[in-house]
Amino acid sequence: MIKCKPIKTLATICLSVWGITTSQAQEPADYVNPFIGTSNFGATYPGPIAPRGMASVSPFNVSGSKNALEKDSQWLSNPYVNENTFLTGFSHVNLSGVGCPDLGVLLLMPTTGKLETNHLKYGTTYKNEVAKAGYYSIDLDKYNTKVELTASEHVGVSKITFPKGQSNILLNLGLGLTNEQGAMVKIVSPTEIEGVRTVGSFCYNSPEDAYPVYFVAKFSKPAERYGVWNTPAKYDGVEAQWMGYNGKTRIMENATRTVVGDSIGTYFSYNFEKPETVEVKIGVSYVSIENARENLKAETKGQSFETIYNETYNKWNKLLSRIKVEGGSKDDKTIFYTALYHTLIHPNMLNDVNGEYPEIKTGKIGKTSGSRYTVFSLWDTYRNLHQLMSLVYPEQQIDMVNSMLSMYDENGWLPKWELNSTETFTMVGDPASIVITDTYLKGITNFDVEKAYEAMIKSADQLENNPLRPGLSDYIEKGYLTTDSNGPVSTTQEYNIADYAIALMAKALGKKEDYKRFYNRSLSYKKLFDNDFKLLRPKNADGSWYSPFDPDKGANFEKNVGYIEGNAYQYAFMNPHDIKGYKKLMGGDKVFTNQLQKVFDLNKFDMANEPDIAYPFLFNYVKGEEYRSQKLVKQLVGKYFKNEPGGLPGNDDTGTMSAWLVYSMMGIYPVVPGEPIYTITTPMFEKITIELNETYYSNKTLTIERDKNSDGKIKRIELDGRKLNSYFINHADLTDNKHLKIIQE
Repeated sequence: MIKCKPIKTLATICLSVWGITTSQAQEPADYVNPFIGTSNFGATYPGPIAPRGMASVSPFNVSGSKNALEKDSQWLSNPYVNENTFLTGFSHVNLSGVGCPDLGVLLLMPTTGKLETNHLKYGTTYKNEVAKAGYYSIDLDKYNTKVELTASEHVGVSKITFPKGQSNILLNLGLGLTNEQGAMVKIVSPTEIEGVRTVGSFCYNSPEDAYPVYFVAKFSKPAERYGVWNTPAKYDGVEAQWMGYNGKTRIMENATRTVVGDSIGTYFSYNFEKPETVEVKIGVSYVSIENARENLKAETKGQSFETIYNETYNKWNKLLSRIKVEGGSKDDKTIFYTALYHTLIHPNMLNDVNGEYPEIKTGKIGKTSGSRYTVFSLWDTYRNLHQLMSLVYPEQQIDMVNSMLSMYDENGWLPKWELNSTETFTMVGDPASIVITDTYLKGITNFDVEKAYEAMIKSADQLENNPLRPGLSDYIEKGYLTTDSNGPVSTTQEYNIADYAIALMAKALGKKEDYKRFYNRSLSYKKLFDNDFKLLRPKNADGSWYSPFDPDKGANFEKNVGYIEGNAYQYAFMNPHDIKGYKKLMGGDKVFTNQLQKVFDLNKFDMANEPDIAYPFLFNYVKGEEYRSQKLVKQLVGKYFKNEPGGLPGNDDTGTMSAWLVYSMMGIYPVVPGEPIYTITTPMFEKITIELNETYYSNKTLTIERDKNSDGKIKRIELDGRKLNSYFINHADLTDNKHLKIIQE
């Protein structure tokens, strides 16, 4: 995709297809538009990454001015915002679609003319951005310089075309998305740099949770001059201003030098007699400089920029081609394949090419023969992303489960929100148990099941020093958390859903007593149901209702007593494992339907957050009301997902919102986390063909077909020609058959 963005009119954005000259792209990867999600708080970035890659290269444009940088821009959760216009480099390790800042470091920046090390002075506007799967390019206005980017799994690659004259390549280790600093850089030779940068403090956690990212950079042309700089926070005993940028920068030149500090960096300078191209390859590792060098050598040595890009493109296309869609518009295919692309970024690999990775909490280096994954944003992804991986990429999903179990071996606990072998404990609930159960019940069982069950029971039952389930004593004794706890209603519901998943796992393993115990625990949300409001309401420690109760309180991430990132309406139906019981509690099908419809009619539904994203599908639980789900899902896709930078409803949450779109456009959705069941709505393509992994599934392909494109209700559902008398289908039934057909009125 190519994006034209006039500097003076930020609201004016024009998008056109780049590299696709026919009316229909030839390959799924050609539809990917990485600009989708770079506005409207989507928190994605347009730069290249290999599927599940450790390294990624993103334009860094959140340092638009000194005032903005001081006040808020450095706290943004991603390195690129579409509306911004001032670029200060290209970061080489980044997070996609997260709500808190981390990484966004190792900033490479080409300049021309006199050397300048202050990013507020060397930054520039830009034009002619192009982004595709595995590729990005941009023209820098101030320097008449073109930058092209690609990446392999552990290496970011830049191809920089300079004009005639003096040119510089800076590597700034002082800039990043968070406020922790500390770095070391060493010039090894006129073509090589090595070093380390401290990162961490995700969601403003303790600086004690910071960790190192190591790197080695190789340049295709030897520098004529090179050196390092250091802008200390103190200079001659006097405090410098913010980040040291008004302090006195020490520049040390033309020697093999090492510098350690906060606001430090290095530069390579050239004096070109004609336009020249320099390629820079930066290998990264979370283990050591030696491993970063080995990663760089193994993946890119002797390979040109074009060769590396082509390899990465082919990897993307191979994975995206697991799902082939027919029919629909070009925009339909673009938002679909871009969403699928976003689901294949996180979780991403933590291990180096030699299998080594940093263990969680132990300080030791582990080794894997497969893939050790990281970035488990499980409060988000347990709802749909891992289910999509199990269906389409089970070989990846099993490595994710085994990564979780390795964390249990190392840390004593399953992950909650793990990031690069640090546990951030962000959000609430016990989501790993749900993912493991869902994976197992889909027939993906080649992991240590007994160890997994042991870990699940530990997190569910251990009362003392349990970091995964705060307030567990109240939950077990009363059936709910009280207002003494954080988000008591939300957290109770999350524990309920996790307990239901553990019950399902216990039942599958023949553990009958555990099944009964956890199934009964999963229904305790009923104790928070207030029949006057037909909503779940927080209770005080003495069992009385919390008052005054405002069910709207908490919308738009407003803080409130009862709920986490939501309000009473957005959590009113977040108990999909017991819809039958909930309907009875509410007073029957009619009351349930009216109350659910009220969430949408009164604009209480929040597409941008997880608690209620399954709600559009819940009408399928009421006979005769299924048409509401069909209508709503189509409306929501059309309203919130578009082929433009603001084309996500908000934060992508490491692919969760994108997974919602992929499922919705295919006409199926995993409505009960942990339970291997899909509910059915109308597909938005004429035909969807899913390539199945024969290691796990008996068929090579699964086809979902819609007989016509209309707004009519679903009249009949057929599975391999047989009528399906339900809007729900078991995962095994779906994958053991070859053809799901939706016939409309």
